[in-house]
Amino acid sequence: MTCLEAVATYLPPRSIPIDEALAGLDVSDTQIRLFRRFYGFSHIRRDSQARLADQMLSTVAGLEEQLRGREKQVRYIVQALTLPVAAPYPTNPVHEVRRALGLDHAATFCLTQHACATGLLALDVCGRLLAADSDPEALALIFTGEKAYNAYSQQFIVDTAVMGEGMAAILVRRNGDHDRILSYATRTHGQFNQAPWLTYELAREFDRLYPEALAEVLQAAVDDAGLTLDDIALILPHHVNQNSWKRLSKQIGFPIGRIFLENLPITGHCFCADPFLNYRTACETGRLRPGDYYMMASVGLGATFSAMVFRH
Repeated sequence: MTCLEAVATYLPPRSIPIDEALAGLDVSDTQIRLFRRFYGFSHIRRDSQARLADQMLSTVAGLEEQLRGREKQVRYIVQALTLPVAAPYPTNPVHEVRRALGLDHAATFCLTQHACATGLLALDVCGRLLAADSDPEALALIFTGEKAYNAYSQQFIVDTAVMGEGMAAILVRRNGDHDRILSYATRTHGQFNQAPWLTYELAREFDRLYPEALAEVLQAAVDDAGLTLDDIALILPHHVNQNSWKRLSKQIGFPIGRIFLENLPITGHCFCADPFLNYRTACETGRLRPGDYYMMASVGLGATFSAMVFRH
C-alpha cells in the first residue's frame, strides 16, 4: 500500500495582490472584481527572480530530515506538470535538481497530460513503481508546482483562477506508518481537449458538466475505498475557485466547512501543488487527526477529474 512518507511545501516570500498580478494582462476591472468577490482570490505568491529549479530546491529542503542517510533509497524522481513545458529550452529543472541533490542514481522523468490533476497521477504511478521494486525501503520523490511565466495561460485562466507559485515535494514509499492511499479514481472527458480555448458551446457544456463529473469521481473514489462521503473528514481541493467548490458542496450534500479552502485566497491556484499545500496546512492547524479519512481532489483542463482517498 502506497504511503506519503513526508510532504514539504514552499511559498515564495512575496505576497502580491491580484490587482497587481493581473495588471497589464488585458484583464478588466470587472473581471478582477469577479476574481475577488465571487471566486475568492485576494493575493498570490510569486518570485519573478527565482528559477523553477531554485524553487524546487527550496521546497525539498523541507525534507532534509526525512532524506538524510536515505539518499540511496530514492529510486525515482518525478516532476508532475500541469503544462507540457515547464521551463525554456534547453533548461531541464528536474535533472538540475537531481544533480544538486546528489541523486544521479535515481530514474528521473516528468509526467503531464492530466494538467492540474497530474500530481495525483504521479502518486499513483510512483506507487506502482515502488510496488514492483525489489527493495521494500525504496522511495520516490515527487515535485509539484510551476512558475507563472508571462505567457497568457500561465498567469491566469479566464473567468476561473489566478495562478501562484506555491510548490510541494512529496516523499512516497511502499507501506509505512504515515498517510496511506486507499483509492484513486480518474476520468478524462476528452471532448474538452482544447481547453482553455474552447468554443462558446463547449465552454457552456463544460460548465454544465463540471459539478456532475467531479461529484462522480469523488463518489467513485470513496466507493473504491469502501467508505462513504460521510466518512471523509476533509477534502483537500485544487484551487480552481471558491464558487466551483460551493457548487460541488451543494451537488453532493457535503458540508462546505469540510472542504479546505483557507489557502485559496492567499496562495492562488498553484498548478498541481494545491492539495499538498492544503495537506501541510491542515496538519499544522490540527484539521487532520490520526485515523481521519480525507480526500485530495483535482481537475485538469482537458479535462481530467481525479480524486484520491487517504487515511491519516
